[in-house]
Amino acid sequence: MKPLADVRIISLEQYGAGPFGSVHLADLGAEVIKIEDPRVGGDVGRYVPPYAQGEDSLFFETFNRNKRSVSLDLSTQAGRAVFEDLVRVSDAVYSNLRGDVPQKMGIRYEDLRHLNPAIVCCSLTGFGMTGPRAAEPGYDYILQGLAGWMSLTGDPDGPPTKSGLSLVDFSGGFVAAISLLAGLHAARRDGVGGDCDVSLYDTALSLLTYPATWHLNAGFQPERTRNSAHPSLVPFQVFPASDGWLVVGCAKEKFWQRLTTVVGRTDLLEDPRYRTFADRAEHREPLLAELEQLFAGGTVEHWLSLLGPAGVPCGPINDVTQALAEPHTKARGLVVETDHPVWGTVQQLASPVRFGSEPPEYRRAPRRNEHFDEVIRDLLDYDDAQVSRLSAEGAFGAPGTEPPGPAAGQEADAPGSVRL
Repeated sequence: MKPLADVRIISLEQYGAGPFGSVHLADLGAEVIKIEDPRVGGDVGRYVPPYAQGEDSLFFETFNRNKRSVSLDLSTQAGRAVFEDLVRVSDAVYSNLRGDVPQKMGIRYEDLRHLNPAIVCCSLTGFGMTGPRAAEPGYDYILQGLAGWMSLTGDPDGPPTKSGLSLVDFSGGFVAAISLLAGLHAARRDGVGGDCDVSLYDTALSLLTYPATWHLNAGFQPERTRNSAHPSLVPFQVFPASDGWLVVGCAKEKFWQRLTTVVGRTDLLEDPRYRTFADRAEHREPLLAELEQLFAGGTVEHWLSLLGPAGVPCGPINDVTQALAEPHTKARGLVVETDHPVWGTVQQLASPVRFGSEPPEYRRAPRRNEHFDEVIRDLLDYDDAQVSRLSAEGAFGAPGTEPPGPAAGQEADAPGSVRL
């Protein structure tokens, strides 16, 4: 039995951050029922280019495997009634919306506790549900700038630079998943649920970590460093070799000793300017000049073949192709495959979240409204008369435009299963 097989989550999620957080819960066995708004064609992630066909995109596949989909218009009284029935039989309501929207939609704990006192309401928003920015939309790019990340990224003479990945979004998803699990634990222990007020802003600012502590307590002013150098540990950065770049890091004195020995520069070890962390930081410029000249005289493969076996932390600067082809990537089972009616065999990355010895199973992302019968008829036990009435009242979309069952042109088929 999967670790979260007894957890049901009603998810009002969209695009990247929210779906990224819940996909790991789904991979662990949670039943994630994705509510998609029929008025806008469901999750906007379905249409993200460049790899998109109709309502299917590889972007959407990345964040929505192992989930179920139901079209439900919560702006209608009938749609709200169905949503409330789902709350009664679920453990959590999960969303990633603007900070003022959970209150407007009535999806906070105080709005739902009368339906299910143990319900956990996890809201991942841009800026949280309180504070002067609560009503502002939050996007990864904006938050990387606002939280100081861009001021720290890139070379000193270059422009402010964002991370190559949407790390605020993805980190926010992880924080939301952790918060939701903490809420579920407390609710099952105490019988009382509550709100998880999680924000991308809080996440981004918290990830300033020790530079923020240094600044708050000692006035430290973080600055961009040349060649991605660590702010205090020297050497710990990228170095240009004769045919590329490599990372070398001496986070302990023993690594510095090994480095100087294996490259035949014990004179550096004996130099009083470089004896300790503090000494090397103070005299970083002449030391790095020596090391750059050294590494420029050999290939990346040459240096890695010396440093790695000697126990010096090091690695190549892989591109995405090389990273995916790394033997360790294969050994860890990090690339998995699912079958999809539009894309055929879809390869994507496995979740890094693991528990137990059984390998995770992966099922392709759902077609929009694919699980109508499983959720509406089977889980909620609505009969044909109820479904017809609710359909006529617009619960599942405008009458005549969003028929019960898979969305028009998207007949349900057997979900693709994992192939490791």
